[in-house]
Amino acid sequence: MKAVFLGTGTSTGVPMICCDCEVCRSSDPRDQRTRTSFYIESEQTRIVFDTGPDFRMQMLSNRLTDLDAVVFTHNHKDHTAGLDDVRPINHLRKKVVQVYAEPKVQESLRREYAYIFLEKDYPGIPQIGMNTIGVDPFSVGDVDLIPIRVWHMNMPVLGFRVGNLTYITDANRIEETEFEKIKGSKILILNALHHTTHYSHFSLTEALAIVERVQPEQAYFTHISHHLGLHALVEKSLPKHVHLAFDGLALDF
Repeated sequence: MKAVFLGTGTSTGVPMICCDCEVCRSSDPRDQRTRTSFYIESEQTRIVFDTGPDFRMQMLSNRLTDLDAVVFTHNHKDHTAGLDDVRPINHLRKKVVQVYAEPKVQESLRREYAYIFLEKDYPGIPQIGMNTIGVDPFSVGDVDLIPIRVWHMNMPVLGFRVGNLTYITDANRIEETEFEKIKGSKILILNALHHTTHYSHFSLTEALAIVERVQPEQAYFTHISHHLGLHALVEKSLPKHVHLAFDGLALDF
């Protein structure tokens, strides 16, 4: 299977306009981070985890032209604001894009995108199929997914295990029972916001501790704020099997 980090940044701790910090001034493209989103592709199925505000640009930048499903981790705006941009898939591929979300996330989507869910369709609105998920395993086409319950302060969020890869974003706590689902992952993707303790995200130190516990072959950190610093400098400080992800990074798993 193939995976692409569409976005590895965050709205948390990032200014709305350029603050002229070293990350803003950096010429390294790895420091230009859009909001967090992750794409996986099997022989038959194309899935994206979350459609943030930068979703359209991310698809274009990575020359991705098809999509079967959107799987939502949670309902914060920086993970849902791009759902409307599935419309080109509807038009060009003549298909309905399936959405997989927990009930509370669905409630939020129905409020934010009320026009999508009208009884009588308005021409040109996104065509989606809503599917309810929870903590039980489910499949999208030929891809099997195992949801992992994590906590974003007091907010329940889903991470996902797909084969030998585990993807977790927007978390600062994982319960002991859920570690069993992560055990044996060869690739672990985890959020690491910045260096200091945060009320709803793992810090770099906390993320490294989880990597040490899980012992994956490779680990990648995502959902990175400006405050973590320059990609090249942080990367040098990490163990050899641990990396900062960057927008456009592709993996095979």
